[in-house]
Amino acid sequence: MPSTSWQKRISSLLGWGTLALGSSAFCLIVFQALFGRQLEQLQTIQLGRDLALNVRLTELALERYPPHLVAELTGLDLVVTVRPKLSPLTPSTAFKRQAEALQQQLCKRLSHCPMVHPHHSAREDRSVWIELISPLEPIWLRVKVPSMMRWPPEPTLLGLSLVGAGIICGGLFLLVEVEAPLRGLEKALARVGEGGGPDAVPARGAPEVQRLTQRFNAMVQRLAASRQERATMLAGIAHDLRAPITRLQFRLSLPELSPEDRERCAGDLQSLERITGQFLLFAGGGESEASVEVPLEQLLAEVANSHPADELQLDLSPLSLAVKPVALGRAVANLIDNAFAYGSAPVVLRLREVDSRCIIEIWDQGEGMPANQWEQALQPFHRLDRSRGQQGHCGLGLAIVSHVARIHGGRLECLRGKLQSQQPPPGRFAIRLSIPIALNDQPSAPMQS
Repeated sequence: MPSTSWQKRISSLLGWGTLALGSSAFCLIVFQALFGRQLEQLQTIQLGRDLALNVRLTELALERYPPHLVAELTGLDLVVTVRPKLSPLTPSTAFKRQAEALQQQLCKRLSHCPMVHPHHSAREDRSVWIELISPLEPIWLRVKVPSMMRWPPEPTLLGLSLVGAGIICGGLFLLVEVEAPLRGLEKALARVGEGGGPDAVPARGAPEVQRLTQRFNAMVQRLAASRQERATMLAGIAHDLRAPITRLQFRLSLPELSPEDRERCAGDLQSLERITGQFLLFAGGGESEASVEVPLEQLLAEVANSHPADELQLDLSPLSLAVKPVALGRAVANLIDNAFAYGSAPVVLRLREVDSRCIIEIWDQGEGMPANQWEQALQPFHRLDRSRGQQGHCGLGLAIVSHVARIHGGRLECLRGKLQSQQPPPGRFAIRLSIPIALNDQPSAPMQS
C-alpha cells in the first residue's frame, strides 16, 4: 500500500540520517585526536601574532592614558593588580602547554618576554593573563583562548568530519542497499540459468534495485506461465491428436473401406488438419506480420466466401484500415467457425465504424455462453464443451482471436440479449472485435503471456 511504502521510506531516511550524524560525530572526534595538536599549534601561532600587536599598542597607550580609559576605548580586559587571581579550576596539561607556546610566540615578537598565566574558570571559559609593561602600576591583560573541543568545531575539522561521514555512509549504503540485494538477485539469476524456478525475490534496497527486482520477478512469472502454457499445449496436442489418429489406424487396417468409412476418414483428416492449423496459428502469434492498409469489407468477404450465402449473411460497410490481414482473417474465420459449431444459423458478419473504432461482429441464433465463463473461454486449450475435442476443436479459437485483438490494440467482448439501439440485433449472441482507428497505424507491442 502507498502509506506503507511512505512509512518505509521515512524510516529508512531517519535511519540513514541518524547514521550520518553518528558518523560525522565519530569522525570529528577521531580527527580532533589525530590533527588537534597540529591545528592547536597553528592556532597558537596566529593568536601569538595578534596578541603581540595588541600588547605593543596597549603598552604605548598606557604611557599616556590611564588603564580604565584604555580599556574603555579598546574593549580589552585590563586589570590593575600585582598578580592575577588564581584559576578556580586546575588547568589541564594541554592548556598549560598551549599557554607556554603562546608565551614563546610573544617573546619572539616583543622586545621583552611577558609573564603568561593560564586561567580556567569554567568548562568553556579558558583564558590567559599577560603581564603588560606600565610606567606607574602593574597591569595584566586577560585574553580568551579557544579550545579545540569547542562547539562549533574548527571549520577544517568539521569539513573533514563531513567528508569522512559521507564516505562511511556511502560505503554502508552501497553494501546494504545495493550490494546485498544484488547478490540475492544474482543467486536467483543463477538458479534461473540452471533451469530452476526460483521464488520471487523480495524487493529491498535502493529504489533502482527494487525496480530491477520487480522486473526480475515479473520475468520469472512470465517464464513460469510460459512453461505452464507449453506443458498444457503439449498435453493438448497429445490428447487431441490421439483420437483421430487411432480411428484412422483402425479404419486403414480394414481389408476394404466402404464409402462411409472413406467419408469418416476424410472427416478425421479434416479434424487433424484443423487441430494442426490451430496449433500453428497459436504458436505463430502474428507479431512479425507487417500492417497493411486494406479494404476490410473485401477482406471479410473473402474470409466468408467458403460458407453458403443462406447460412452466413454479410452486413459490411466500406472501411479501409491498416491491419495485419492474415492474422485478422484467421481470427474472423475462427469466430465464424465457432458460431457455426456452438450456435445456430444463420450467422451474420457485420462491419461498421462506431466512435472512431472498427467494429467486427459475428452474430448467431444460439444461446451463447454463460457470462461467468467468458474469461475462461479466452484461455488457451479451454473448451466449454468437452465433446468438441472429438470434432477437431482444441480450445484455441477464442485465445487466438483475443491475441489478434491485442496486437491490433483492440479488445474482444461478447454481446447477449437486446442492445440499446434503434435497430433490433440480427441475432441472439455475438462476439465483437473492436479495433481503434486513431491508434491503428502505431506499432503494437508484443503480447506478454
